[in-house]
Amino acid sequence: MDRAVARWILAIALGAIGVGHFLSTRGFRVVVPDWAIRLTKLDKDTIVIASGAAEVALATGLLVLPRERRRIGWATAAFFVAVLPGNIHQWRTKRSTPGLDTDARRFGRLFLQPLLVLWALWATGDENPRRRDRRRR
Repeated sequence: MDRAVARWILAIALGAIGVGHFLSTRGFRVVVPDWAIRLTKLDKDTIVIASGAAEVALATGLLVLPRERRRIGWATAAFFVAVLPGNIHQWRTKRSTPGLDTDARRFGRLFLQPLLVLWALWATGDENPRRRDRRRR
């Protein structure tokens, strides 16, 4: 797969899921661990909205800020790492969300997270490393 295509797919998926946080805030609340509320002093709805806004911002950046592509890729990877505790919480508490309505699916989702991190880094990496090497000389 071409990096540009992978980046577009990543951006579209991030944007769609981010918008979903606004449209179905209640559905995403089950992913927010109670310790996150204590740590941030925010309620679950606010955390869901903030994470949705972050996803939309990252998606937008991936599409409209080509010069910042690598930084946005690292920020996207960091975001995927940051939400992993929520995915673990959902698996441990056996709480369902659309598409994650069985223990096996919730558990499988945990293994998707490292792949998303790698995808974000690869899709935003240098598309032509040889050209970069020539520029250094």
